[in-house]
Amino acid sequence: MTVFPTLDHPAWWLAAFIIGICVGSFLNVVIYRMPLGISVNEPKRSFCPGCKSAIPMSRNIPLISWLALRGRCPDCKGRISFRYFAVELLTGLLFCAVWWVVVGRAGAERVEMAHAVVFPLWFLVSALVALSFIDAEHLIIPLELTISSTVAGVLAALLMPELPDLVAWSSIDPGWKDGLKSSILGGVIGYFGLWAVVLLGKLAFGKTEWKHEDAVAWRLEEPKGEEEPIRFHMGSETVDWWDLFFRKSDKLVIECDTVRINGDEAVPGEVVIREDGVTFADGRHVILEEVKSLEGTAKRAVVPREAMGMGDVHLMGVIGAFFGWFGVFFALLAGSLLAIAAAVLGRVGFGMRLPFGPFLAMGALCWLFGGWKIAEWYLASLR
Repeated sequence: MTVFPTLDHPAWWLAAFIIGICVGSFLNVVIYRMPLGISVNEPKRSFCPGCKSAIPMSRNIPLISWLALRGRCPDCKGRISFRYFAVELLTGLLFCAVWWVVVGRAGAERVEMAHAVVFPLWFLVSALVALSFIDAEHLIIPLELTISSTVAGVLAALLMPELPDLVAWSSIDPGWKDGLKSSILGGVIGYFGLWAVVLLGKLAFGKTEWKHEDAVAWRLEEPKGEEEPIRFHMGSETVDWWDLFFRKSDKLVIECDTVRINGDEAVPGEVVIREDGVTFADGRHVILEEVKSLEGTAKRAVVPREAMGMGDVHLMGVIGAFFGWFGVFFALLAGSLLAIAAAVLGRVGFGMRLPFGPFLAMGALCWLFGGWKIAEWYLASLR
């Protein structure tokens, strides 16, 4: 007689929650460090974002420490964002939900095999949490998270071939080759389908004009801290550097009345700024590292913009690898509807940047936690 409960016993949910909040604690490190280019392994100990003092193990207990410290660093008394608590709690709840949906759905006869797919799905929800918070704050989705998640998706399809085709779960008994094929097909459709949308969107809406009747001041502003980007200011309008350049062909064109570089006057006319340097009206090119200051006056600028970044494209490939082509379309539709609702409720104006990654992640989670039943019902209604 075994002393451990069976894998479908609710007692395992507590274990899943504890593992989840511990992983969530590590995700906080990833969310803070990865966009800044800081190693997640060095320094080994977490540190206060304000005073940079190391946090001992006794003050780094998931959920409990944030509550006990009342959201403040005991050394500098600076405020510790609620995000740290939220990420740990959210990850713990998602780990429980994954355990329930996979082990609970598998049935007693397949529970031993089904529990193996929990680990790739735990990896997925961890990556979705991390990239969602990173995208929400920095408007980027790290490639390291999407590539590793795609590999996890293929592995999950091998362990549970039904996963890339949840709609057919009850009607077929696929083998590992079927699961692998569905996963690869879903990843390809997810990636290249959204890539085509991004490409067409770039051609149609890839730039905007800033016009003024009289010449206004413009300048490049150097970052004030590690987390700040270079910014382009013109009149009352401002755009971050990472919102300007998404590909090598992107360029910021300014029709200058006057222009100064590093304090010296330059030939007025068309100034073209690219990610790696500046080209002036007389053909002179200066690499970005040599630009200490750049400013002038102008009436018009053509500013590149991106409706959707390539990080979203890679994320759709991840969703396809896990949930197949049907999951791709559901996640895209659900994510779009959630993004529209958020834009309306948050009064986000037309042309303002809204991170799409978190909404795609929510769409994928909706599919995993029951959205596929909607698709199943819809297909059944067509018969």
